[in-house]
Amino acid sequence: MDEFQKTIARETSISGIGLHTGVATTLTFKPAPENAGVKFVRSDLSGRPEVKADIDWVLETDRGTTISADGVKIHTVEHVLAAIIGLGIDNLIMEVSSSEPPVADGSSLPFAEALIEAGIVEQEEKKDYHFIEHPVSFTEGDIQIVAAPSDTFTVSFLIHYSHSFVGSQYIHLPISPDIFVSQIALARTYCFEEDVQKLKRKGLIKGGSLENAIVISKEGILNDGPLRFSDEFVRHKIIDFLGDFALLGVPVRLRIISAKSGHRTNVKFLQLLRKALRKKEAFQFDILRILDIMPHRYPFLLVDRIVELQQNRVVGIKNVTINEPFFQGHFPGHPIMPGVLIVEAMAQVGGFLLLHSVDQPDNKLVYFLGIDDVRFRKPVRPGDQLRFELNMLKFKGMICKMEGSAYVGDNLVCQAKLLAKVVEK
Repeated sequence: MDEFQKTIARETSISGIGLHTGVATTLTFKPAPENAGVKFVRSDLSGRPEVKADIDWVLETDRGTTISADGVKIHTVEHVLAAIIGLGIDNLIMEVSSSEPPVADGSSLPFAEALIEAGIVEQEEKKDYHFIEHPVSFTEGDIQIVAAPSDTFTVSFLIHYSHSFVGSQYIHLPISPDIFVSQIALARTYCFEEDVQKLKRKGLIKGGSLENAIVISKEGILNDGPLRFSDEFVRHKIIDFLGDFALLGVPVRLRIISAKSGHRTNVKFLQLLRKALRKKEAFQFDILRILDIMPHRYPFLLVDRIVELQQNRVVGIKNVTINEPFFQGHFPGHPIMPGVLIVEAMAQVGGFLLLHSVDQPDNKLVYFLGIDDVRFRKPVRPGDQLRFELNMLKFKGMICKMEGSAYVGDNLVCQAKLLAKVVEK
């Protein structure tokens, strides 16, 4: 189903001190219109200059990500940006009264809670998901980041330290608002005790304390109280990665696998990924391109356009008009599209995915071996536009299992599970 862009219903603020600057600061979230994206506004400076949250505007990546435009800086943007992308917000204005958002407790949770309290609302414009056809990888020494095609957005992360208290930690999580709030946002930033003085000499962590960061000593942690998760450190690395990832500025469907990356390598990878990302519209197939792949012809070709095509997913459109030949007899005076033809159109959309996935599709046909769990929810009439969404569950030995749903607008009209085989003509 279509997803729509999101912003917040009303403005809200959060105050504190900046982690690295140590300056008292207030961050105010404000709604933004469709397609506005995410941007910071320096409310403390004359003219209220804006800094867009964009990967091309990254200035520094030393213990945090700093973005800048025309000399106007915003330090340590990753924790608040992680909350924005984690909650699926597309358009937002953030007014900040200094050069750095507040560190709060060192996690993303205070930002997420403030945004949720402000009310996350849908807008009228649809989300424009971006994806890749082939894996994109970045390697630097023992650091590696890979983006792979996927129907959803997931992140896998590995960290490894020689320090025995941390050691190696790995986690794989889907990125959704619920998962972000309950499994990611609570994780706090951290550093090792032996690094504290080095960071201070560099002019960093002026606002750092045991109230907003975990400090790891040789024996354990210096903070009062236990860790929030046994693997809190790798979970915070996902916060850092998501905050940097938000600088792409577009919703994605990808699987991310990262080993030991930090802000600097995150940014390098994202610059590479941006070049490979494509909009789903770039992969639309009109009727002439469909005819090049599909063997069906009038009056039995029931697909007009393919609007989304991924490795394991396809979305197709059938425009239902009164000129369809079956309406002459089904039924006179009360035209309804036969359910069997709705399923056939769904199968053809799935067949397009299969033929597009094999070599030499001109020499192949798709035979359907079985159709299970068919359910018809609403009638389809002339003037309706059917949207078929099919996901490939398994493809082995030229036999494929798919599940499909058909919609008219946001209304589900049909569901089915399909079993098919690719054969030689």
